[in-house]
Amino acid sequence: MGIVLRRMLIILAIIITISLAAAEVPSSFYQALNNMENQDILSVKNYDAGVSVTEAYTNFEHLEKDTQVVSRSYNTSRNEKDYTRGNASLEAHIDSSVIGNAHIAWQSRDLMPDLMGRHAFYSRAGDDMTGIFNIEKFIQLWSNSTLKDSSLEWLPCG
Repeated sequence: MGIVLRRMLIILAIIITISLAAAEVPSSFYQALNNMENQDILSVKNYDAGVSVTEAYTNFEHLEKDTQVVSRSYNTSRNEKDYTRGNASLEAHIDSSVIGNAHIAWQSRDLMPDLMGRHAFYSRAGDDMTGIFNIEKFIQLWSNSTLKDSSLEWLPCG
């Protein structure tokens, strides 16, 4: 009987300790938990191509997303000290349904710094959206291509 009584007293002590610990948490703690911001942020960089893509959602009530990112780096000369871009690329396909805020951005820059130590930016783009919307975006950044290497197909306006 003594062992059973001792176990019951230990269990009772644990229950009292847990209830006292929960009672000491101020109500402002629970208010802060309820007011926390929702965030879903993805940032991908390809240093060999000198490009990056950012997809960020904040303060959202609803978020359904399907993001696929492919980053490739190939050094065609097989020389580690070769700083040419070779055939590096970064592709992102973003498909999302959002109620809240969204930020989609990309940039490309020169790999080699100038005399001041800065990397020249070739291009940047950013979209900031607030409300209820659907996003379908395909971003394709290549390091070693020209306009003749790629072809764009446009749908005719009706």
